[in-house]
Amino acid sequence: MSRKLKEQIIEKVLAFCALVTILTTIGIVLILLVEAVGFFQEVSIVDFLTGTEWTPLFADKSYGILPLISGTLLTTFIAIAVALPIGLTIAVYLNEYAPRKLQKVVKPLLEVLAVVPTVVYGFFALMIVTPFLKIFIPDLSGFNALSPGIVMGIMIIPFVSSLSEDALDAVPDSLRQASYGMGSTKFQTAFRVLVPAASSGIVVSVILAISRAIGETMIVAIAAGQNPQFTFDPTVPIETITAYIVQVSSGDVPQGTIAYKTIFAAGITLFVLTFILNNISYWIKSRYQEKYE
Repeated sequence: MSRKLKEQIIEKVLAFCALVTILTTIGIVLILLVEAVGFFQEVSIVDFLTGTEWTPLFADKSYGILPLISGTLLTTFIAIAVALPIGLTIAVYLNEYAPRKLQKVVKPLLEVLAVVPTVVYGFFALMIVTPFLKIFIPDLSGFNALSPGIVMGIMIIPFVSSLSEDALDAVPDSLRQASYGMGSTKFQTAFRVLVPAASSGIVVSVILAISRAIGETMIVAIAAGQNPQFTFDPTVPIETITAYIVQVSSGDVPQGTIAYKTIFAAGITLFVLTFILNNISYWIKSRYQEKYE
């Protein structure tokens, strides 16, 4: 077999793999759209986007998605509030302070957090974190947004720390040397020079971490409760979009009913949220990746 033929085969295989991913994405979007259109033929899209009650499984049915969105955004905000300072601090330490040998050991260990099954995180939030938080917050409900939010933040720390460390490592060494030449300390160089220089990569890592938190299912399904209410109080039970999809997909709701179609309406809402965030991260990366080259 000639070298040219081998290259053509490899090219075709790579093109096929790319095509499979594109077709899979198109298929997912089409399924969501077709089923969601059937839902919106019976429910006003305005009521869906502006309603503050979500009770499609009750006798008195309401289809306002805002309670699920508020629950999703609340747990995501808590997760980012935990993951961002810890992850960024770890990234700065690994890049500027830690010896190379320690960095090669610590970074893979941190990334192990990303491969722990999320159901384990869910039970950890319910059985360990919530009772611990009740020591300081006696009125904390057994199911709440705070506990799963904190545990989600722990789970996405590797997304922030690893990608931020890569962004810091990509900053030209000339900026470091110029900062040291002006008399700056290592701490000042790290947080006043390197972090701003790597801000685009850090922002991208945060947005990707937010997308991961928004799409998380098992942690919130186990520890947050299944009480859809339009609130931003982290101490009460809430329900997220993903947790609701799990609840309805368990098989108790007959297929073809309006209640069953709600999972596709909720799914396409979730898809739009993550799609917007991913495109924002792509734009930021494309816009600023050559800023410091």
